[in-house]
Amino acid sequence: MATMAYGYVSVDRSNQFLLPPDVRDWLPPSHLAWFVIDVVERLDTSALHARHRNDGVGRRAYDPDMLLALVIYAYCTGERSSRQIERRCELDVAYRVIAANHAPDHTTIARFRQDHDAHARRLFVDVLELCATAGLASVGVVAVDGTKMAADASMKAIRNRADLEREVATLFDDAKAKDDDEDRRFGAGRGDELPDDLADPSRRRARLDAALAVLEARAAARRDTEQAAQAARRQVAASAHTPGFPHGRIPSSAEGVAEAEARLAARLAADRARFEAWQERRRQAQAAGRRGVTGRRPGESDQTKRARTALANVVAAAARAERREAKDDKVNLTDPDSRLVKTTSGIVWGYNAQAAVNTSGIVLAAELTQQANDQRQLIPMVAATQANLATVGVTEPIGVMLFDGGYLSEDNLTTPGPDRLVATTKSHKLRRAAKKDGFATGDPPPGASPIEAMEHRLRTEEGMALYTLRQHTVEPVFGTIKAARGFRRFTRRGYVAARAEWQLITATHNIAKLHRSGFVIV
Repeated sequence: MATMAYGYVSVDRSNQFLLPPDVRDWLPPSHLAWFVIDVVERLDTSALHARHRNDGVGRRAYDPDMLLALVIYAYCTGERSSRQIERRCELDVAYRVIAANHAPDHTTIARFRQDHDAHARRLFVDVLELCATAGLASVGVVAVDGTKMAADASMKAIRNRADLEREVATLFDDAKAKDDDEDRRFGAGRGDELPDDLADPSRRRARLDAALAVLEARAAARRDTEQAAQAARRQVAASAHTPGFPHGRIPSSAEGVAEAEARLAARLAADRARFEAWQERRRQAQAAGRRGVTGRRPGESDQTKRARTALANVVAAAARAERREAKDDKVNLTDPDSRLVKTTSGIVWGYNAQAAVNTSGIVLAAELTQQANDQRQLIPMVAATQANLATVGVTEPIGVMLFDGGYLSEDNLTTPGPDRLVATTKSHKLRRAAKKDGFATGDPPPGASPIEAMEHRLRTEEGMALYTLRQHTVEPVFGTIKAARGFRRFTRRGYVAARAEWQLITATHNIAKLHRSGFVIV
């Protein structure tokens, strides 16, 4: 039998105090808003205050510490729109607590965020130091990965070189045509007046010129890369030469085929070693008075021929890709620094956001690159992680770093630094091979290349168990940032601004992790 209530709680909207008169009583002490305020109080914000004279001249400014806490809390709760933050300062209790019942307008919030890009790096490191104090900056296992983030760039603002040159020409042609028309209608005295849409053509010209400069820089970079590749090919060819050994020419290559070149060079070195051993046996036999040595004169092995064919195929594919890139090179007028990247939703203009994450889910390093491929990011991310850890006083060496197959290259495997596991194929293929053929054991086969040695290690029971930690370490961070907090697109334009925003996003991720850990800031 249902129990009837004796009455209702009073609903009196004429009450003068719908909220307690002291804002400290509006939220429980454990609320994230208070935690963010405590975090900001621990940070060195002197650089923010240095921008304000505070000498009584001009309009009073909002406290930078309050604005910083407001922006951090907004990012922690998945809000980045300055207009929405302004509204929340009026309607949301937590925002009102942080703003101390002030309501800064969206322009003030946006300008504060734009003016302090350089502070994002300092904020990230300061928050990481708090995580280290709380014992969350463990470095036994660190996983690195990249995720594509869309830029604040319109897909309708895409131009190639021909489009840009045509628009520049049209801009001046339209201006001249309008001048001529006004000369006829108003006389020579009014001929220098342009219509409203061309009243300030310098801004549009500057954007078009900047976009053309981006395309010029890319073309120059491609030329420099090809020259460097040619020099590398000459060095490899010279090192592979042995007098009397019949070897062919190493094919010309473009950037991105270093692994195939290294594999061919290793096969040539093995052939050369066999040839030199055969020569030595022949000299010893001749010195002993024997007429020769048993066995055929060694030449190029079948493995070398296959490696040469594989390199030639990769080089041809790279050359075709290079020609397509030069032909179809495009730039986005909205954000010329952005690049075409592939996401789960398709091709967009954006950036490649990198993160190094430990097993506690703390981001140890966050960087942004314009390169869609992860292969060149391993060494920079290792360096960034080590630098951040040293800055916050973590002296324990990194145990092992985990990377997926996008980071695979001979250089990335052999460059000095922390121990690392880099996938040579998809993890499900490794598991399938282990189930079919069993785990690998012992050391890699003699003469194995760095990639072959890594593949052997990944197929061991220990290596496979360790690599499995990668997807449970770094991928949930991207899932939280994109799905739970809704950060799928940058709101700032340009590489520098987008990089600062990525570091702010990851710093607020760490703050949320720190808050959930129960750490108390004293």
